[in-house]
Amino acid sequence: MLLQEKFRSIFHKGSETPASARVPVHPTPNLAFLRPPRKEAPTTRASRGLEQFFFNLQGQVGLSILDLAGASQQNIDFLTNLGHKLYSANVVASMDECFGDDPSGQTNSGRIEYFLRSNFEYPPQTFDAVLMWDSMQFMGPALLTATVDRLADIMRPRAYLLAFFTVNDKVQEVPSHSFRIQDNKTLLVTDRGMRSTGHAFNNRSIEKLFSKFESVKFFLTRENLREVIVRR
Repeated sequence: MLLQEKFRSIFHKGSETPASARVPVHPTPNLAFLRPPRKEAPTTRASRGLEQFFFNLQGQVGLSILDLAGASQQNIDFLTNLGHKLYSANVVASMDECFGDDPSGQTNSGRIEYFLRSNFEYPPQTFDAVLMWDSMQFMGPALLTATVDRLADIMRPRAYLLAFFTVNDKVQEVPSHSFRIQDNKTLLVTDRGMRSTGHAFNNRSIEKLFSKFESVKFFLTRENLREVIVRR
């Protein structure tokens, strides 16, 4: 009996973890704050800019269209059902990857060139139309100028571009959205949160931005947006 107790004592002592090697045990943390925020429900709204965009393309098939809101099955279905070819890129996500979400960091020439290759690496005069949506208002001056120059190169003569800009040129943050085409004059819009603006936009600055293009046409909306149709 004494021998068994001695063995138990030795075994217990040899298997005990030294205090210095013990891993402290903490209560399971509350990870609720790591959950993504609840997404707002999409809203439907009429768009005169979109209506004008498709009016300019009517009667044509087989056009090459670049959608820069990211791949969307709804947009793919709508545009291919019209007989067009669709190419897509997610410009806002690419800006975050290349520069973060602060337009003040969009000045590095190497990063700008990488951004352009990632989204606009096409031969000259590839596209008949471009859906830029609201992404340009989150670009700083250097990136914005480089992007417009590249668009001028890859768009065909008399090609059309649709872009949205906030009406209020004094604010430093504006909502970012994703856009899904319901029909030729209606959009399904989802709020993606607030983002810093990279530039103060008004009609004159937008016209100057597209000075290499043939024409710029503005439509104002109830959502404090300028919907802009640009013709190459």
